[in-house]
Amino acid sequence: MGMNVGGGGRGGRRKRRPMGDINVTPMVDVMLVLLVIFMVTAPLVTTGVTVDLPKAKAPAMNEQDNKPLYVTVQGDGKLFLNDSPVTLEQLPEKVKAIAGSNPDVRIYVRGDAASQYGVVMQALGALYAGGFTKAALITQPASAKAKK
Repeated sequence: MGMNVGGGGRGGRRKRRPMGDINVTPMVDVMLVLLVIFMVTAPLVTTGVTVDLPKAKAPAMNEQDNKPLYVTVQGDGKLFLNDSPVTLEQLPEKVKAIAGSNPDVRIYVRGDAASQYGVVMQALGALYAGGFTKAALITQPASAKAKK
């Protein structure tokens, strides 16, 4: 009754089956190393070429483009463009007169909390109809209002 402990009379070795799973650990290690290398070198590549620019007394380009226009709607429905009173019909023409041929001028619409929603939307609609698409509403942050 001899029991064969060694696994079947072939010198005590079992036949090895081929491994069915792929070991992904080395691939993950290589990818992590490459990721770290790219993260370190990316800011160095985007810095570009350093240039010592000359100084000139020429006016800055697009100086008018940097200044936004303010349309204010008061609580009683009066409209103001910057500080001058304006009617709803005159609003696009006055903005065109100030902005010139720049339809991308930034326009901030400030509506009083007591003003009617319709008047503020009519002002925005008049600006959009005039071709000015960079108009936005200005609000006050809730934290600043609570401090008063």
